[in-house]
Amino acid sequence: MDIIFNCPFCDQELAADPVDSGTEIECPSCSKTIKIPAAGGTDVRSAPVATAAASPEPVAPAGGASTSPHRPMKEFTVPQRATSESLIQKPNRPLDVAAKDTGRHLRVKTIKHGDCVEVGKDKFDEVTTEFLAKIGDDNFVSITPVSYTHVDIGTQKFISDFAVVIVYKG
Repeated sequence: MDIIFNCPFCDQELAADPVDSGTEIECPSCSKTIKIPAAGGTDVRSAPVATAAASPEPVAPAGGASTSPHRPMKEFTVPQRATSESLIQKPNRPLDVAAKDTGRHLRVKTIKHGDCVEVGKDKFDEVTTEFLAKIGDDNFVSITPVSYTHVDIGTQKFISDFAVVIVYKG
């Protein structure tokens, strides 16, 4: 069973073998010299020794050598990968940055359905298609449908309508 205690200076939780009780070590967090308390002392807890992957790192004495002959110091290595691929994928650049690189600014066009109705004839699809053809596929960035409500001036009633917001390079 390991003894678990806290550094009196920085309150870092440390674990040590009970055989190491009474030895002086350097705290890995604050680098101050502290003494490993006895297993039955106050502010000391016991913990079962777990597997190597889950157990706390043993604390080395100030001289760097382990005083416990049956428990050698653990050495860690950095894993090596055979490929040179990046482990962290970079996100796509924001649209405003991408537009600045091309020397063209982003523009926004809103086409409202209510503005495209003439004498009972709905020309929303034709107006939208013509505008998209005019800007071209290379300049098109995104199209977003929008629902909105407004007050009709004549009837003073709320009317729901829709529109599209087109973002393009211009």
